[in-house]
Amino acid sequence: MKYGALLGWGIVIYAIAELVSSALITYGLAATLLAQCITLVSLVVVSLIAGHALTMHSWKDILPYSLGWMCILVALDALLYVPLAGWGLYADSGMWFGYALVAIAPLFASTAHTLPEPHRVF
Repeated sequence: MKYGALLGWGIVIYAIAELVSSALITYGLAATLLAQCITLVSLVVVSLIAGHALTMHSWKDILPYSLGWMCILVALDALLYVPLAGWGLYADSGMWFGYALVAIAPLFASTAHTLPEPHRVF
């Protein structure tokens, strides 16, 4: 296992999610359905990029990383948000849905490596 990729991408996924959330709060969109969709799409996109960056050919190889990234997000939320919001933070099903997306989305990145190379016409 590449521990640099595990820790680095876990922090990047968390940082991007927090950046998007902060921007939505800044513009008064935090409690809207649009904000939830934007946040979830950003989680999926960054998680797919992270899974693709591992350059592994099987979802089975990516799974330990994606589960590790999910655990990193849970731990960072515990470290940064539980002191402010309390443990009730984890009672929100939306949080767990986001964690699940981070665990599942990178597994689809392995399919990009199994596609045939495009043929050049010229």
